[in-house]
Order: sequence, then structure tokens, then C-alpha cells
Amino acid sequence: MAEDWQSAGFGLYVHWPFCQAKCPYCDFNSHVTANVDQARWADAFEREIARYGAETDGRVLRSIFFGGGTPSLMEPSTVARVLSAARSAWPLANDCEITLEANPTSVEASRFAGYAQAGVNRVSMGIQALNDDDLRRLGRLHDVADAMAAFDVARSHFSRVSFDLIYARQDQSVAAWRDELCRALDMAVDHLSLYQLTIEDGTAFGDRFAAGRLRGLPDEDRAADMWEVTQEVTHEAGFDAYEISNHARSGAESLHNLIYWNSGDYVGIGPGAHGRLTLGSRRFATETPLAPGKWLELVETSGNAETLRDEIEPTDRLAEFLMMGLRLVDGIEEERLLRLGGIILINNINSLIDLSLLERRAGRIRATATGRPVLNSVLKEILAD
Repeated sequence: MAEDWQSAGFGLYVHWPFCQAKCPYCDFNSHVTANVDQARWADAFEREIARYGAETDGRVLRSIFFGGGTPSLMEPSTVARVLSAARSAWPLANDCEITLEANPTSVEASRFAGYAQAGVNRVSMGIQALNDDDLRRLGRLHDVADAMAAFDVARSHFSRVSFDLIYARQDQSVAAWRDELCRALDMAVDHLSLYQLTIEDGTAFGDRFAAGRLRGLPDEDRAADMWEVTQEVTHEAGFDAYEISNHARSGAESLHNLIYWNSGDYVGIGPGAHGRLTLGSRRFATETPLAPGKWLELVETSGNAETLRDEIEPTDRLAEFLMMGLRLVDGIEEERLLRLGGIILINNINSLIDLSLLERRAGRIRATATGRPVLNSVLKEILAD
């Protein structure tokens, strides 16, 4: 179990917590601020990377992901300093994937050229909708024309470009979603992330929903129809799902997200970042404070921004492996499941196979087409006492 993380690899997540505006559906750790001392933040990122590098000496870094917030608000020099620190801390794999998330309103050709020069080789764009009215409802600062222009800029600098869309929006019909998805696939280079709108507590949408003021959301049947359309249209275009919400051409899957879903190790730095680290025979969950000022203060005063480092017990490790791995269309290796202690769950798994919600194929256990839309219930049954 000590070296199990090597089955998936090792990555670095860098959280940039700042945005131009807070979207009403967003429950990520993001903050709106007018002025950011980017040199000070780069200093702090460098210190955290060096600290983790000393703990994980000799590992090969397979991926780096700049998430947020809006990382495309970072100066290219800030990104370059982070990447230089990562190269100093670890050897990078020859095919190391370096992704930066971007919003259309913050895309500038000169900035993207700087990111590419620093070493970024993949961009993930938060387009979210190809309908101006819906973009306004979602609180986005860009319109469709902005999104198309930003996408063209990204495509001119990066061979790998992904973008996000949200469906099951207010008053959206199944036919309208089909048309929008076809437009997106005509644009897409190699990867799409397609998320059903969820209403999260603590967001502006959550407050409106609780007050009965978020009208026009689809019922369960219409949302399920949109899910089916999503699978059908993406498959026909050669963008099969490889995870519940992620679709890609063969070979263009996100390496960084595969580290998460396959239960690899990853360092998480920045406000609110989480990590998973195997050190010796023990695996740890790490967390950092949500508040940007608190995170920065901890790095500068103590040289360590972690507010939590808890050992993950074997039963929790097994549950996490299942909850993450069964999100993948390919599922999990049965041999690895057994190595992690999964023999105690085999009867539950076999029962779900009998119900055609799971299946065994080529040494793997995975959710079936029937099981994937109800994966949360499937997982609950697997983990039931």
C-alpha cells in the first residue's frame, strides 16, 4: 500500500484565488480584489514548492495545474517563477502536462504568449455557455463573441485547449442543449468538460433557490434527458466520456485529473488547496486556509501554510479509491482494489454486477451505462456495512 500512489503518478496543484467577479453558482475558493502583489505571491509559491520538494525528493512530476479563481489573471512572470520552482524541486516527466485555467474576459494574446513561453502547454477555458442571455444569468462577464475570440487566441498558442460548459440551466430545453453542444464540438480541439448545473449551499444561486426565486430549473426527467443527449452527441463526434463529466478525443484526457481520479499523490499549494501525500508507509490529506491573507501570512511567518495534515486510515483510503476511480469510464483495477483491502467489499460489488450497475472487464471493475447516472447510489451500496 505504501507505494500505491505510483499507479497514478505525482502532480502539483497551484490555486490562484482571485477573480474579477464571483459567479452566483460558484462554491470554489475565489475572492474579488482590485490589487494583488504578484511578486509577493510568487515568493510564497516558491517557498511552498521548495518545502514539498524536500519532502518528496526524487519523485517525477507528471502534471502541474493552475486552478482558481482565475489563473489567467496571473502575470506570465508569476507563472514562470512557479514553473521554475517546480523544475528545481522535481524532475519533470518528458510529457509533463502543464494546464492553466482561463476566463474569456482575462485572455490577452500577449499574456498567452508569455504563458506558453514559461512552459504552459494546455489551457482550460471557462466558457460555460454559448448563449448570451444564459451567460448573463450565470453572472459571467463575457459574451459569446468574447468567448469565441478568446478561444481563437488560446488555439493560436496551445495545441491542447479544453473548455467547460454548464447544462441543465434555467429554461433550457433538451433541443437547445443539443444544438449548443454541437456548436461546441465544432469548436473543440480535443477536450470538453460538461457539467450539470448544481445548486450549492452558500452560493448566490443557493440563496435564491432557498427563497424560491430561482425559477425554470429542469426537473429530474429533463435533466436526465440532457445527460443522455450529452453522451449521444459527444460519442458521435469522437469525444467519448472518460469520466462522469469529461469528454476527450482518444489520447487527450487530462493527465492531471487522472492523477486525482486514480488516487495518485499530489501537492496542493495556495489558499484552500488540498493535497494527498504518501510518505513512508503512511498517506496523508493536507489542507490550507481558505483566506488568501491567512495563507500568505502562514507562508511568510512560519514557512508552512498547512492547517491540516491528517493520516488517512486504510478504510478511508479504500473508500476514496472507489469514490474517485469509479467516476472513470474505465473504472478501477480489481487487483489494486484487493491490494488496498477491497476483499471486504466484493460481495456488495458482485450484487451490483448482478443488477447490471457494475461490470467486470479485462481485470477492471467499472460502472455500466446504467450505473453511471446513479453512481452516488452505487457507491453507497458498495460501502454499506
